[in-house]
Amino acid sequence: MAEDKKSIELIESFYAAGKPVAAVCHAPGVLRHVKAANGKLLVKGKQVAGFTNTEEAAVQLTDIVPFLVEDMLVQAGANYSKAADWHPYVVTEGHLITGQNPASSEPAAEELLKLLQK
Repeated sequence: MAEDKKSIELIESFYAAGKPVAAVCHAPGVLRHVKAANGKLLVKGKQVAGFTNTEEAAVQLTDIVPFLVEDMLVQAGANYSKAADWHPYVVTEGHLITGQNPASSEPAAEELLKLLQK
């Protein structure tokens, strides 16, 4: 999905419309080519989380996945942060919600619900 033009356009239109965009674990990888209204990558300068390089190594997929989510977010200019491996960790900046790993799903959903109730 990170390379799918329709997915990228959908995420860009949701974000531009002020709708919440949430992604957990490997899903922040879909933000790879998503741009903000100013034409810059959406994650550039934003606080984000996503699956860590060390978690990827622990599941022995480092050489199998097309790119490492942590590396991609950092290279895109995001302010990437993380917790200890396998601990829940969610970052919300504006209406962008990102979570580190599967353990982050519930707290990310709670953050999404908060935004939807505003």
